[in-house]
Amino acid sequence: MEDFKKKLQDEITALEYELRNELPKEILKARAHGDLSENAEYHAAKERQAWVNARLGQLQARLREFSMIDFSRIPRDRVGLGSQVVVFDVYKEEECTYNLVTSEEADVANGKISTSSPIGKGLLGKRVGDTVKIQIPDGVREMEILKLVTIHDASGA
Repeated sequence: MEDFKKKLQDEITALEYELRNELPKEILKARAHGDLSENAEYHAAKERQAWVNARLGQLQARLREFSMIDFSRIPRDRVGLGSQVVVFDVYKEEECTYNLVTSEEADVANGKISTSSPIGKGLLGKRVGDTVKIQIPDGVREMEILKLVTIHDASGA
């Protein structure tokens, strides 16, 4: 989770630098070319400036939301945000490992699924030994939870 927070902060820092240092120089340089109505460099720099402003707003809001997560309320004995879950997929007859993360961190190919995804929602609040049926786009998947490492276990708290 700290990796996610750092990633957000790093992107915010880079965008703030671009907004305050690089884009004003580009806009000044483009203005020096004269007529702004047909100045592609000027319009591109202004569009980038608007995009950077919007993205900064999104990232800052997400960082505020993330900072408000009360990690003490995440269960210690059930699946929650930050948990690593090993399940037995009954239909595929194989074990799968999922890490439950925020939607921005999701990377299905690497086993990182969002808590808002169908499988993530289906696993939330479950314990080792529970069997769940989860509706996914391909149909229904039945999974038995074999092992659970919560965010508290992983951090050594």
